[in-house]
Amino acid sequence: MELKLHRPICFFDLETTGTDITKDRIVEIAVLKVYPNGNKESRTWLVNPERPIPPQTIAFHGITDEKVASEPTFKQLSAQIYNMIKDSDLAGYNSDRFDIPLLAEELLRAGVDFDMKNRVSVDVQTIFHKKEERTLSAAYKFYCGQVLENAHTAAADTNATYEILKSQLDRYDDLENDMKVLSEFTTRKKAVDFAGFIALDDNGEEIFTFGKHKGVKVEKVLEQEPGYYGWIQNADFPLYTKKVLTAIKLRKLNNKLV
Repeated sequence: MELKLHRPICFFDLETTGTDITKDRIVEIAVLKVYPNGNKESRTWLVNPERPIPPQTIAFHGITDEKVASEPTFKQLSAQIYNMIKDSDLAGYNSDRFDIPLLAEELLRAGVDFDMKNRVSVDVQTIFHKKEERTLSAAYKFYCGQVLENAHTAAADTNATYEILKSQLDRYDDLENDMKVLSEFTTRKKAVDFAGFIALDDNGEEIFTFGKHKGVKVEKVLEQEPGYYGWIQNADFPLYTKKVLTAIKLRKLNNKLV
């Protein structure tokens, strides 16, 4: 089944120096852009992370320091990457919890004002886990009947993810071929930031999900304890979380001025 698209969607996968969203860096990114008319374009970039790649990570994806030593940095590539995805919804495998948050950190670090306000995301892993509980290679075998060659290379994983989503739509009649509906199906929780430090309560209002203010409305905390905002901005929180918190603070300030 081909995807019913109202706008382009970019399937993407990252290979990185590790799994810490705030500290680790991208070493390879592959993007497969699918247009509503069925046309596709794909790009793969190797990235110099400007830091050593840990041996255990090299053993996983095979990308060595020598392989990326002469490649451009993410900041040098950021405009190209953003131009490819800026008009698109996003999709990937475990992308809501890892790839999108880490990509957002890299883009914000490079000075690109990235956000998800006008786009949705579809996490193919969530569909798989809700329906079958398997890994990416097993998912490709299960849905597409093929062995995933070159697993843990960004390009192979990206194309496999795209093929899996199409097969999932063929297999499950209750899955609607609509990116917004799929995004809602694959969203694990109502997080406002990618890392889940700020979420929506049952009334659709932002609350903190951690620490001494867990479950308390963000606006209430900012009003009663203004220093909490500064503490988060200066602490080791993701850049996107800080961006979201600033937006909430500015919104409250603007409401007071109206």
